Amino acid sequence: MGFISDSLSRIQPSATIAISNKALALKAEGKNVIGLAAGEPDFDTPQNIKDAAIAAIQSGKTKYTAVDGIPELKAAIVAKFKRENGLDYKPSQVSVGTGGKQVLFNALLATVNPGDEVIIPAPYWVSYPDIVMLAGGTPVIVQSSAENAFKLKAADLEKAITKRTKWLILNSPSNPSGAAYARAELKAITDVLLRHPHVWVLSDDMYEHLVYDDFVFTTPAQVEPKLYDRTLTMNGVSKAYCMTGWRIGYAAGPENLIKAMAKLQSQSTSNPCSIAQYAAVEALNGPQDFIAANNRVFKQRRDLVVAMLNQARGITCATPEGAFYVYPSCAGAIGKTAPSGNVIGNDEDFVTELLAAEGVAAVHGAAFGTSPCFRISYATATDVLEDACQRIQRFCGNLT
Repeated sequence: MGFISDSLSRIQPSATIAISNKALALKAEGKNVIGLAAGEPDFDTPQNIKDAAIAAIQSGKTKYTAVDGIPELKAAIVAKFKRENGLDYKPSQVSVGTGGKQVLFNALLATVNPGDEVIIPAPYWVSYPDIVMLAGGTPVIVQSSAENAFKLKAADLEKAITKRTKWLILNSPSNPSGAAYARAELKAITDVLLRHPHVWVLSDDMYEHLVYDDFVFTTPAQVEPKLYDRTLTMNGVSKAYCMTGWRIGYAAGPENLIKAMAKLQSQSTSNPCSIAQYAAVEALNGPQDFIAANNRVFKQRRDLVVAMLNQARGITCATPEGAFYVYPSCAGAIGKTAPSGNVIGNDEDFVTELLAAEGVAAVHGAAFGTSPCFRISYATATDVLEDACQRIQRFCGNLT
């Protein structure tokens, strides 16, 4: 028996972080590398949010806070859910964590027992299955297809539910595909859940505000109020507010679940950074107009990347409704030979050879559970994206 715990041996390091680190290491060596692996806006945190953080420091807001969030932030989150989602919560139904990942981690570790199943539609964010496995649960992966815009079909959900199912994790708009569920599509999913009262839904709404082309965002508890008592609705300030490094995620749901999550957090990190919490209050309560301005830029970048990737030989790329990712198929490149002489056998080979030949770092689809695809983040400067797409076109054109 090794020194490292069995539970840790069940999981893998985050693939997206691993590839981002690899790109950074190559850049440090002086290589001309374009990193398109990280899910992080290139826009700076708005000045009013920074000012709120500075004011918090200067006024001595530097002590421990309540474990799962200061009252001011919980009040701002309650107001946000009411204003934007039509959902009524009390502050006692709100949890604040050190980023969305901790909120997910707390919720799953607080509820999942060995043998419990958690349904995860693929493609999925890389951390969902690993967190479920760390909790001792079994991830049940339900594949979607490019033909269905990478969205879970109600009939496939129905088939996947068993008496052991505890949660469905739903992420809309999706990381990695950018797919977002319209109200009618969500209603078909929630209708299935109504027939299975033992299944809870964890709605990861982190990309709620990053939607394009007049898409209207909705969330499961809003679409089907009867699911309110078994829904945890999760969000955060990282993406829309350009605050990835501030590490503030939050969720709202039934009080007994929120208490259980706070109990776990009290024995792990304790409170999120006090200064980041005060900054998040300003983010949620302050001006929101910059979000639409940023989205206009993201939409232009999305359209550019989709058009240029579809011009690359062997690549097909759909136009996603939200987030800042595209998830193209590289099926046309499989079986071909790269400039290195290596044969591309799968999507991991594709991104490895792309990085070696052209210095473009992307994440292979297998990391997200659906192949042969790869994920590109277009949350970077437009001229850099254009350069990267030209390199991808050249790489694909040089395959034999």
